[in-house]
Amino acid sequence: MDLVARTEPGQPVDELPPPGRAHVAFCSPRRSLRGSGEALRIDLPAPWPEHVDAVADTLAGIVHDGSGGAGRGPVAFGALPYDRDTPASLVVPAVIHGRTADGERWTTRIGDAAAGSDAATTSDVAASSEDGDEAPTPTDPTSVTISSVLSPREWAASVATAVDRIGRGELTKVVLARELSVRTDQALDAATLLRRFRAASPAAFAYSVDGFVGATPELLVSRIGDVVRAHPMAGTLPRTGDPDADSRRAGELLGSTKNRWEHQITIDAVHDTLLPWCSYLDAEPEPSVVAAGPVQHLATLVEGRLGQPEPSVLELVAALHPTPAVGGWPRIEALAVQAELERADRGRYAGPVGWVDAEGNGVFGVGIRGVQIAEDPTSARLFAGVGVVDGSDPWTELEETRSKAAAVLGALTRI
Repeated sequence: MDLVARTEPGQPVDELPPPGRAHVAFCSPRRSLRGSGEALRIDLPAPWPEHVDAVADTLAGIVHDGSGGAGRGPVAFGALPYDRDTPASLVVPAVIHGRTADGERWTTRIGDAAAGSDAATTSDVAASSEDGDEAPTPTDPTSVTISSVLSPREWAASVATAVDRIGRGELTKVVLARELSVRTDQALDAATLLRRFRAASPAAFAYSVDGFVGATPELLVSRIGDVVRAHPMAGTLPRTGDPDADSRRAGELLGSTKNRWEHQITIDAVHDTLLPWCSYLDAEPEPSVVAAGPVQHLATLVEGRLGQPEPSVLELVAALHPTPAVGGWPRIEALAVQAELERADRGRYAGPVGWVDAEGNGVFGVGIRGVQIAEDPTSARLFAGVGVVDGSDPWTELEETRSKAAAVLGALTRI
């Protein structure tokens, strides 16, 4: 089927999808997009990073009759697997609403070119009256059961094993995540959860794609025109909620040799990976402390200008993922230890999540602080990870996973 896309100035529309509706969305302070219906799905064979060019080819094949600019026209949304050696898919919605922080709004509708001027109407029908009053009202769970797939003691023992291997010089850092299984007495609604994540973390990147929903504080990479940005985060301490205590902890984080070293590993890897594509690239000279719900992270902005030819954001994603912030260092050794000690398929957790348009513009965050709703929507999986380096204490790392998981679990119910 040949597709045509039409983009027009949009009316004020809520940047978040209405509860009870199946949507995709990626919202940030600078630019938010949400879509409904499905014009097409783009499947990437394994290993998915080697096939990202198929996304650009497919989007280029959609005739676009409308204004240009990042996020306008055909857009593909994806929550890509953490494991590079697996297949992936991205969805191109039939109707896409966009807005920027300075007030620009637009709507793109994609339909069958054979329908001619009726394509927009066709896509509206496919979106099933997306903001209609007839949307079912989700019922909040009144009971949530949480279980750790590995017992806390087993998981702490895995951390101790990793610390021992790091001490023997096998690797420098590995990120280990705990998997939690969730059961509820009512179906979880992705749009409702997205609204709660967004309200709790308005400065984060809120996402909802194929049942994977959350709000990540970490920008993997964005490409808008020739400007490229990444905002890696590594090095973490819990927050208490007391401003004075948290300010002291922020100072401890900045002064921590362990956390600063762990952070620099990630910054160097991101900078060195992006540099070959850039005519100019620089990183902030000193990290800042970013509050992210129950924890705070060291973060450093990396920003530059792309040279010619400009890569698609997905090319940059494929090169960067996974960064040492979610995998470890060196990459090959860390991923081998990670797979052995975690004993879990991460699915989309810590994978890239975001959007790409037909011009290669796009924004992808690191898929953390989220939950994967299962086919049975009363079941879900979530992960919380920590960076393990020389000197890491297993029980301190266990508490960090509890702090990170708490922010996600808090959105599941209003008990």
